[in-house]
Amino acid sequence: MKFTLSWLKTHLETDASVAEIAETLTDLGLEVEGIENPAEKLRPFTIGYVETAEKHPDADKLRVCQVRTGNGLEQIICGAPNARAGITVVVAHPGVYVPGINSTIGVGKIRGIESHGMMASERELELSEEHDGIIELPEGEVGQSFADWLAEHEPARVDPVIEIAITPNRADALGVYGIARDLAARGLGTLKPLETPQIDGAFTSDLTVSIDDDTTDGCPVFCGRLIKGVTNGPSPDWLQNRLRAIGLRPISFLVDVTNYLTYDLNRPLHVFDADKVQGNLRVHRAKGGEQIVALDDKTYTLSEGQIVISDDAGVQSIAGVMGGDATGCTAETVNVFVESAYWDPVQIAYTGRALKINSDARYRFERGIDPAFTPDGLDHAVAVIRAVVGGEASQMVQAGQVPDTDRAYKLDPDRVVSLVGMDIPAKTQRATLTALGFRLDGDMAHVPSWRGDVQGEADLVEEVARIASLTKLVGVPMPRSQPGVPKPVLTPAQVRLTAARRASAALGYNECVTYSFIDQAAAALFGGGTDDTQLENPISTEMSHLRPALLPGLLQAVARNQARGFGDLALFEAGDVFSGGEPGDQRPCVAGLMVGRTGPKDVHGASRAVDLFDVKADAEAVLAAMGAPAKVQILRGGDGWWHPGRHGVICLGPKKVLGVFGELHPKVLRALDVKGPAVAFTIFPAEVPLPRNKVNTRPALASTDLQAVERDFAFVVDAGVEALTLVNAAAGADKALIADVRVFDEFIGGSLGEGKKSLAITVRLQPVDATLTEAQIEGVGKQIVAKVEKATGGVLRG
Repeated sequence: MKFTLSWLKTHLETDASVAEIAETLTDLGLEVEGIENPAEKLRPFTIGYVETAEKHPDADKLRVCQVRTGNGLEQIICGAPNARAGITVVVAHPGVYVPGINSTIGVGKIRGIESHGMMASERELELSEEHDGIIELPEGEVGQSFADWLAEHEPARVDPVIEIAITPNRADALGVYGIARDLAARGLGTLKPLETPQIDGAFTSDLTVSIDDDTTDGCPVFCGRLIKGVTNGPSPDWLQNRLRAIGLRPISFLVDVTNYLTYDLNRPLHVFDADKVQGNLRVHRAKGGEQIVALDDKTYTLSEGQIVISDDAGVQSIAGVMGGDATGCTAETVNVFVESAYWDPVQIAYTGRALKINSDARYRFERGIDPAFTPDGLDHAVAVIRAVVGGEASQMVQAGQVPDTDRAYKLDPDRVVSLVGMDIPAKTQRATLTALGFRLDGDMAHVPSWRGDVQGEADLVEEVARIASLTKLVGVPMPRSQPGVPKPVLTPAQVRLTAARRASAALGYNECVTYSFIDQAAAALFGGGTDDTQLENPISTEMSHLRPALLPGLLQAVARNQARGFGDLALFEAGDVFSGGEPGDQRPCVAGLMVGRTGPKDVHGASRAVDLFDVKADAEAVLAAMGAPAKVQILRGGDGWWHPGRHGVICLGPKKVLGVFGELHPKVLRALDVKGPAVAFTIFPAEVPLPRNKVNTRPALASTDLQAVERDFAFVVDAGVEALTLVNAAAGADKALIADVRVFDEFIGGSLGEGKKSLAITVRLQPVDATLTEAQIEGVGKQIVAKVEKATGGVLRG
């Protein structure tokens, strides 16, 4: 939305500067996107006086002019037909940028004669489309800036232009008058009253309008007046200047006046050439297949149900979007029918989108203009038309009734103060709403017809706060319910999730935040994609189901990065996953994913491919940060998206699963277009048990001066025996003395025979009270052998 400063001042009495107005508009929620000051680009141009103008010796159409400027007498060659001695002109010296030709002037030679600058036309200065000759000023001081001269003699042509962004809920700010109302409510000036002109119809219009019964929901009211005897032509300068300033091209007055009132009062209109209308006008829904050549000279095919305006010859206007060329006004137009109607926003939006027409009328109607202003807006237009191009107006033709928009909500001043956090007196609150057009009846505030966005008491609070300015909010500490250290705010689950995030980031993973919705195919790869997690109204087919795991989103992020040449990645995410759409069907998860190579960070400083032991270590580190027990079991039996032989399930017993780590199945990587291998871990924070005794101090240090003893054992077992079974059996031989058991070798084949393997372990014995004797060590060794033989059926290797 663009407007000029002088345009704003036709509705607002104010002495505020452009900077003050811009700052206030942004604070009111009408964000200023830019301010264009035409005077700035015209300031380098100066006024000159042509002393002499002689014909160029080698060109009939060129004149060699001696021009008196602020720099003295300059020679300038000019080809304009009105270049002559004795005129006051606008001069561009060498080095000055000329916007109309997108060029910087330099000293040049034209047919062998030097030219020191140029004399400019209006089009070259982007003042108008006039280019028949150079600018001739009635007077002016030589050397004076042309911008200063315009500010003194024609200020409208150097009027600052302000552009603001309009949010969809503020349709009332799509007119300059609505913007002035907001500024006046803030106290930046006084709003001038908008008086509706009294139009006394001189005759009854012989052109009538009807609305079909099935169309009244799309067009509740249609008003119009017939004006006879107009003389169409160019618009007056003030109107052309305002339209050009906001980027609109003046065409003719009957066209320009509709554009002007659209921006001035937020009242889109249409003017029919009444002599081209055959019969009467009818508002109805298209049957489908009708065609119309619109004012943009394009042919549009209408769909069934779209609202149109027709006469006996067919469709003449796409209602609320764009008029038709067949009944458009031209220079020969004498009699016109001015339309002012209210169109349903939703139906206008559907029609505009379907036909791909973006017009100022559609932009306003689909956001919702003031329905009560429909007849008054018509009279404003008729008054301007008669004042400029004459004519005699008929009585108003009206079909339908202005819709009733009256509604009221309670204004509770104490509630406003509580919600806003500012001490705004009740008197000020009432004055604010009154200035914005609300009618107060006791403690009820009646909403004005132009504020369709106000739909409840909360909106009243917002209006009061907006005008009071939220920049005046002052931070106030919240009162403590009791003295001393406050109780923790975060729950244990939140604390653990935060710890998991920090640990993952510290391990070198980059955090991702992916959508909770994924496509059905990706969800199916991870056990989801069922009807229980399907959305009823998904944003797109790529977001049709709730995610059953975090890994699909991370894998898709990896695929996008790999497609852009980033192959070495470590990503993690913490969030909820879903098994259904009901409360309780979700649980928190933490997942990490690695692809590519580790980089030079291992003990040898060399790069290598990531493997499952990387994510095993990372998963254990994250679990430790969350307070999980140190002794866990690593079992098989992970879900189908894990590699069957390269993953492990971290458990506290067979049914208490804390997490899973390992390599992802190649079929999953192929389906998601990820270049593998890829290793990952998933942790379930809700399964991590909380400590039984919550203490804030560290446990006592358990240390001993006694030397630990290590003994190695090698057992021959069946090839199918898992190393973990052997380790657990050995560790259970004497829990008081055995501190650690680890596998250090595996041997298959050779003299062991088919179906056998050798597993070698190191057992660390840590005495507590006294140094172990050889007999004690031998006794523990025999217990280890016995336990392992019983658990695995293996024998000590000879």
